[in-house]
Amino acid sequence: MSSDMSWTRRGLGHEPPEIDTSVAHSARVYDYILGGKDNYGPDREAAEQMLKNWPSLRTSMRENRRFMHRTVRHLAAERGIRQFLDIGTGIPTSPNVHEIAQEIAPDARVVYVDNDPIVLAHARHRLNGTPDGRIAYIHANLREPEAILTAPELHETLDLSRPVALSVIAVLQFVLDDQEAYGLVERYMRDLPSGSFLALSTVTTDSSPKAIDVVSEYKARGMPPRERSKAEVERFFDGLELIEPGVQLVHNWRPDVDPEQRVPDTEVAMYGGVALKP
Repeated sequence: MSSDMSWTRRGLGHEPPEIDTSVAHSARVYDYILGGKDNYGPDREAAEQMLKNWPSLRTSMRENRRFMHRTVRHLAAERGIRQFLDIGTGIPTSPNVHEIAQEIAPDARVVYVDNDPIVLAHARHRLNGTPDGRIAYIHANLREPEAILTAPELHETLDLSRPVALSVIAVLQFVLDDQEAYGLVERYMRDLPSGSFLALSTVTTDSSPKAIDVVSEYKARGMPPRERSKAEVERFFDGLELIEPGVQLVHNWRPDVDPEQRVPDTEVAMYGGVALKP
């Protein structure tokens, strides 16, 4: 592990908060469906029921992960971004943001933010970067923009006078109130300088009626998501300059496979996009 990593504040210098394994948790359900091992019986049972309702859920989640990979590569390789703020990190699943960015630019810096105790428990051991780069982790909630934006780790790791890529992948569906969701994105982008980027993905049921069954299952298990239309997702980018091809189902955003190898739209239930702050 690089000696220039920050693992302090809100938990990494203290005992991790207790993890409730008696009920399903969205991050652990996601981990199980992607083939991870950081999950428990209730997570696996919930995930299997969701997959029974819509077998393409695994495909959709994998395509969302690949969307994140492509956005980071694009921003690091083609846009020269060297600083990333990843809110809603989730359980570490390689390759993570810093692995992709630092493969392209070893001096890239990444701040991860999540409020899930299991992410906190694993971050120290899994998020290892290059000696030239830097990684920090803040244990905080997306809904705490002031706490995150004023965190010492953020300012010790990133230079907010230079462009930053804000990555908010597969998390805004859990902010049910539209006004709050749009306001959070606007608040984070307000503190980032011109030349910064927003990369975002969130749940939709536009592309497949069967995805509605998965949304219903999440709601029944106390993890209600807010599915959004394409127009509603585009609103997150108001005031920004969307990069072509704009907001798309995530597998259609700058795909890196031949058209005949691309999965059908009906198997993907996530919209995503990337935009520049002018």
